Parts: sequence; C-alpha cells; structure tokens
Amino acid sequence: MAASKIIELLGKDADSLLNHTCKTITKDQIHLPSPSHVEDSWINSNRNNQTLRNLQAMLGNGRLGGSGYVSILPVDQGIEHSAGASFAPNPIYFDPENIVKLAIEAGCNAVCSTFGVLGIISRKYAHRIPMMVKLNHNEFLSYPNKFDQVMFGQVKAAWNMGATSVGATVYWGSPESARQLQEVANAFELAHELGMATVLWCYVRNNGFKIEGVDYSTAADFTGQANHLGVTIQADIIKQKLPTNNGGYNATKHGKTSPLVYSQLTTDHPIDLTRYQVANCYMGRVGLINSGGESKGATDMAEAVTTAVINKRAGGMGLISGRKAFQKPMKDGIELLNSIQDVYLDNSITIA
Repeated sequence: MAASKIIELLGKDADSLLNHTCKTITKDQIHLPSPSHVEDSWINSNRNNQTLRNLQAMLGNGRLGGSGYVSILPVDQGIEHSAGASFAPNPIYFDPENIVKLAIEAGCNAVCSTFGVLGIISRKYAHRIPMMVKLNHNEFLSYPNKFDQVMFGQVKAAWNMGATSVGATVYWGSPESARQLQEVANAFELAHELGMATVLWCYVRNNGFKIEGVDYSTAADFTGQANHLGVTIQADIIKQKLPTNNGGYNATKHGKTSPLVYSQLTTDHPIDLTRYQVANCYMGRVGLINSGGESKGATDMAEAVTTAVINKRAGGMGLISGRKAFQKPMKDGIELLNSIQDVYLDNSITIA
C-alpha cells in the first residue's frame, strides 16, 4: 500500500489512481524505467559513449539516483513569463545560485535553466549537479506578444560550461513549428556529437485547437503525436503536459488519426490518456517526463503528487516541476520536490 501521506494527498482520487489497471495499451508492451535504462534503451543506439555517460550521470544523481526515474528542477520561466511574474513571490530566486541550491538540497537529478543562469555559476556547481541548458525560449516583452521559440545561444556554449544535457521547445501545430523543428533537430545532432543528452519540450500550440470553448492543446491524441514527432528528431527524454482531454483530431477535423485511438487505445482515465503519451515515445524507450504546471498555492502539493502518480503508473520516467517549488520559501520547495520523489521511491506504486 502507498504511503499514508501520498494517499492523503490524492484524496478522493486515491482508489482510482492507485488501483487502476490499463486495459488499453497493457503494461507488458511498455519499456519501463529501470536502473539499467541506458543499457536497455540506448546501448545499441547511435548515441555515442559520452552521451551515454551523461545520460547515466543524470539518472544516477540525487534521491532518485539508480532508480531509472528523474526529478528535474526547471527554472527558465523568467524569460517567457517575465522575471517579475516568476520571482516576485520569492525574490531570492532572482539570484541564480539559489536556483541551483534548491535543486541540490532537494536531491534533484538535474537543474535546468537558461544560458545566463547556469553560465554565471557553472564553475562552482558543474561538478556538483548535472546541468541542463535550455536553448530556446518564447519572450513576452515584444509588443504585441508573439508565440515563437527563438534560439538564445549555441550548443557549444552549453558544452563549454560543463552542461550534461540541453533542452529545447517546439510548438507543434504552430505556423513556426517547421522552422523550430529544423533548428532543434540540428541543435540536438550537435549536442549528441558533443556527448550531451537532449530533452524536448513537446508543446502543442495553435489558437485553432480551441473549439467551442474546449482547449485541445493538451488532448491525449495531439500531445501523443507531438511526442512522436519529438522522438523522431532524436530527443532522449520528452517533456509533456499531462493530458486533460482527448479527441483533438475529431474536433478540429484536420490531420489523420484512427477511430481505434479512441475505442481501444485510450479511455477517459488520466492514466490511460498518459499511457498513450508514453506509447508515442517508442513505447517508453524514450522516457516521458510530465510538467508540474503553474503554482496555485495551497493545492500545489496535492497536484504535484497526483501528477507523479499518474506519470509513474502510466509508465513515465518522472516529473519536471519548477514554479510549484521555487515560488515558495526554499524549505517548502524542498518538501514539495521530495514529496514528488517519494512517489517514485515507493515500490508499492507500480505500473498500471
């Protein structure tokens, strides 16, 4: 039985989430995270020795080290959401060193941030925690606001500062996505040549995906296809939002899908919807990490633990949670990140 704290945080959803069995894409078809993930998924791939070593460095670090799961702290929100909106709730995080300290004290596998944040403290911390440099960003100081991911630096600069991995975003479905995928594919190829692991934020973004008041940008079918595009450009880990609905293709009546996606491969259960995301990551050969989402205050802990349980039972590799952790006192942020990690350390919470 799961720890009492986890059950309490899951509340009325505890039974549904902890005892659900996937009858859509069954667990025997999924490549599960394990201590031997690098050997199981990557040893026969085109990734070079240095990339395998850096993947293992990430998987071997922190409280989840050696489990096959990851807990990553991402703090790149100061670019898109603005530094004021991101750090005003807790101004100590205007100082990059506190971002890294939070990740270390919380036992995270890695810390992810911008060229500037990681570059200014890299000499002190590159050997203490795996660093992931976010290569591109969307920024909202331009007027009017636009939605586009633009490269903020070079892969070689991330390598020079001692980063073990790079991250990037593609807004799949947007008018700019063709350019973004080419830029990111080229960046990931160079990162792999230099021996760094690659993580792709596979976000779906288009105002046309809002139909009759329903936003399908987090639909399981759309996000699943975004994941499939992401692994095609050789991301080693996929970051995706937790699915909130399904039927994006049916609503927009564009693209192609199969009725079997909805009748046999998915149900309305959140674990089944997330299982479809995992399936599109080459059945879990490429790890799926779900994002923690925005901070809502009092419900952050329950939401984070719920997302972790769904991700783990669906066959995912972990959580990448930022705002819920750094927009509160460091002690509380550490507690939240540790609670997420406790889900992955709890052996009674297994694949559905």
